[in-house]
Amino acid sequence: MNQASQPRAPQSAAAALNQHCFCVSVDRCALEAALGRALQDPAIAAALGQTHPHLLAPVAVFVSAREIAAMLEVARAIESVIALPTYQEAALAWAPAIARTNTPTRGAFMGYDYHLTASGPALIEVNTNAGGAFLNAVMAEALRACCSDARAAGPSATEFANEIGRMFEAEWRVQQGPRPLRTIAIVDDNPALQYLYPDFLIAQRMLRTQGYDARIVDATHLAYRDGVLSADGQVIDLVYNRLVDFALVEDEHAPLRAAYQDRAVVVTPGPRHHALYADKRNLVLLSDPVALRRWGAAPSAIAALSVALPRVRRVTGENAGELWTGRKGYFFKPANGYGGKAVYRGDKLTHRVWKSIVEGDYVAQVLTPPSARMVKVDGLAHERKLDIRLYTYQGQLLLTAARLYQGQTTNFRTPGGGFAPVLVADGAEDARRSTPSH
Repeated sequence: MNQASQPRAPQSAAAALNQHCFCVSVDRCALEAALGRALQDPAIAAALGQTHPHLLAPVAVFVSAREIAAMLEVARAIESVIALPTYQEAALAWAPAIARTNTPTRGAFMGYDYHLTASGPALIEVNTNAGGAFLNAVMAEALRACCSDARAAGPSATEFANEIGRMFEAEWRVQQGPRPLRTIAIVDDNPALQYLYPDFLIAQRMLRTQGYDARIVDATHLAYRDGVLSADGQVIDLVYNRLVDFALVEDEHAPLRAAYQDRAVVVTPGPRHHALYADKRNLVLLSDPVALRRWGAAPSAIAALSVALPRVRRVTGENAGELWTGRKGYFFKPANGYGGKAVYRGDKLTHRVWKSIVEGDYVAQVLTPPSARMVKVDGLAHERKLDIRLYTYQGQLLLTAARLYQGQTTNFRTPGGGFAPVLVADGAEDARRSTPSH
């Protein structure tokens, strides 16, 4: 039997549902009501459809329990490698000096992003200020599980609020000891103008339900005097850091930088977390099994990363010619990039852009195309790319979410796209029998 005539492997129930299920799995009325409660302002919730039309997708994404378990195994493998002093020495070699401030915190809301492939999940990148968790927790309340063999992948909003309370409490105690945590500041530049400001508002509300004085604070309102960080006269105990100035080098962040270096405030995630986890150059280290063995990584961690992490190389003058020739097989990312900015698929590159990549600090990641979710927009079926994000703390799963998009990266500009809740679909039967006929 030749290859062309061999039977195709049966499609998984989750993959089949992503292709054929057009249920409106997110109940818009229930979503607006849930957001109104979470935001404590029904007017803001009602206006989100106009102000953020592509923030929340109208459908759920289906995954299998096996895929979620595999993704979590990879996240835990990375956590175990990053705990190795030998790995830390290698990663901190190219990190800013502030990253050597050795705080004992673990980093709130780690984000691990994956593409789903026929051979299993592929880790695309790691993020230390992964946004959207609070929105996704509320969105899960509006799920309408249309398929009998699908179930919600995450906790209820109340359970999630309890978990994040324990997370911030753990971050506080490991650095500051038994004295009580009172005030948490959600810090960003011009927070009210950020696209994910609704996420900040829900975070504030959830943290207040846990008994904390939670405030949304513009970084320019912070002051540091006599060993105390404050905002508008209020002492700040812990900063939930949403800044993309990862090393706190900008002048307006000087008070936070000084308080962090003096360990006068808990900052999570902080510069050291970003340097160890999210600098894209670290993917070069994590995708190198020879280096991992040399550093003493566990064989199980090396095996998990060898399967799930596409190989990554730094772009240098020495390998630029080779990478340009094979550019169609790579995705190029800046070392300290975020939010899909200045990233390029190799097949889209021009000579002008390539020159800036070679002169900049970029990595080349073996291209792993994403899977897709079919959605209906104005009554017509359209394909949207998807990725899966695990929000974790200390290797424990907090929440699973998906993002739907068009183009090279997630952008929240795609009709029918945005954050999507995740449903677990594990059908023992043939996927065709698991796929609804609607």
